[in-house]
Amino acid sequence: MSEGIGIITGWKGVAAIAAAMLFAAPAAVSGADCKQERAVYIDRDGAYELRFAPLNSSSAAASNQFKVSALKTSVVMEGYVMPSEDPVRAIGILMFNCPEGDVTGADLDACTVWQGAVYGMDEKGEMDNLQPEGAVAAERLVLPGLGPAIRESSAWGEGKASVAPWDVLTFKECAT
Repeated sequence: MSEGIGIITGWKGVAAIAAAMLFAAPAAVSGADCKQERAVYIDRDGAYELRFAPLNSSSAAASNQFKVSALKTSVVMEGYVMPSEDPVRAIGILMFNCPEGDVTGADLDACTVWQGAVYGMDEKGEMDNLQPEGAVAAERLVLPGLGPAIRESSAWGEGKASVAPWDVLTFKECAT
């Protein structure tokens, strides 16, 4: 009989340790705990990171700005999200090595890596247009065609990006 009591006590001890680890571990941060302008996302392979930053301008035409880094390379692409009308969409543009100063449309076309709709997905999996700064960060981002566009761009090649990301990026953390 004492043998059975030892087993039960042992299981209670394991349960107590597991409960202590569960409650002592820091809570995972979700998009709901972060504003969109501080959100950081990662692709499923851990090859790309998308990091939003505040615009710091109330008169900007863009609703969000971000950088996409091809991790383990020096490739950093700059992006903006702008609202469009008819139909209402959040439209993103991602650029790499654009010239500074006065540029032509041809210059912008040459350095544009990707352009398209940007969708945010909540914890229930419902998609909507990406919300502007100040809104709760999306749990996931969907950038249709991002991977193939990077593969066909000037950001791709030897010493540059060599893995195409998935079109869905998952919330990683909230930048400070």
